[in-house]
Amino acid sequence: MHNQLTCDQVSALMSFYLEDKLSAKLSEFVRKHLESCPECMEKYMQMKNMLNKFIDIQNEELENPYITRQYEDFKSNLSAYIDNELDDMDSIKIKKIAISNPLARQDLENIYTFKKLLHDAFEKTKNEFKNDYSKSIINKLHEQMPEENKIDPFLKITTIFFIMISCIVAGVIYILYF
Repeated sequence: MHNQLTCDQVSALMSFYLEDKLSAKLSEFVRKHLESCPECMEKYMQMKNMLNKFIDIQNEELENPYITRQYEDFKSNLSAYIDNELDDMDSIKIKKIAISNPLARQDLENIYTFKKLLHDAFEKTKNEFKNDYSKSIINKLHEQMPEENKIDPFLKITTIFFIMISCIVAGVIYILYF
């Protein structure tokens, strides 16, 4: 074989060269041709980039085949779905993804379990503390006030209301007659 390869020969050998399946001598001939031919070098770079992207995609799918664009959409809408904030079509999409994707189904089950735990904890706390603490605090404050400052809150509010109404009536009378 002579030292020079044609563009057609290099194109035929390109995939084997990329996968490192050529003999050392033939690889050297292809490498020399690529260094001297910009068109073949461009084809080589495009094929290499395509192969790298394919390998990256394949590796992502091997890590977890259920993490897809559809699953990412599911995760971004999960909170709104749980809170019934989605329209009917989006809710149906979420349900379909949860049915078809085990990872999404597990996420949905985990969220519902967590929501139930929060609700149960709230109910338990609510039932344990039936006292109205605001009333007891106001009563304690009244007990601590000196006798001369103790005025019925209803009387205070009534007095303030009467003063406000008197000022408004006086203002209206002033505007109408003066």
